[in-house]
Amino acid sequence: MVGYIAIGVLGFLAACLFDVVSLKRIPGAKPAVGLVAAGLIVYATLMVCVRSDRLGLPVGVTWLGWGLLLISLLLITYSLFVNLPWRRTYVAPGVGDTLIRTGTYAMVRHPGVLWYALLLVSLILVSKAKLLLIASPVWFFMDIVYVFIQDRLLFGKMFVGYEDYRQETPMLIPTKKSMDACFRTLRLARAQGEVQGRRG
Repeated sequence: MVGYIAIGVLGFLAACLFDVVSLKRIPGAKPAVGLVAAGLIVYATLMVCVRSDRLGLPVGVTWLGWGLLLISLLLITYSLFVNLPWRRTYVAPGVGDTLIRTGTYAMVRHPGVLWYALLLVSLILVSKAKLLLIASPVWFFMDIVYVFIQDRLLFGKMFVGYEDYRQETPMLIPTKKSMDACFRTLRLARAQGEVQGRRG
């Protein structure tokens, strides 16, 4: 059982390698490493949820978990695959052309960490897996280490203006100012989309 936790840890280590191969522009490596990283983390999470002994939680808590699971998956999808340019971020060689500072990335520099924490909590409530009580803190710690490496060692080399972004936007804990910036840029993007829709 503990081996599944280790597989999840390997997934986060592979995620670090994903950023390195992106920076080095190694042909074909970026999507392959990304799939390995995501696959290891998803596989480990599913196995822990399915194979673990169960917690004795009331039914109402389980329904709350399903609601949180839906919300967390929607937020993760938006931040990682909509707010960011999907193909340029995960498939095309090299790194993205521009630093994204709008939407959820105006709120914090690494919004995926917040949504991942919510996902782990929801999975505990839905699956009632006892082993998740151990796995979740380990994986969340690995996620923090991963984004810290990104933030301090890699992103400054990848994106022009990242140091200014670090000064303007909190890393993980939103502030009132950053929340306002998030909602402002989301409203602006929506308005621009409506204008383009009318023109189309």
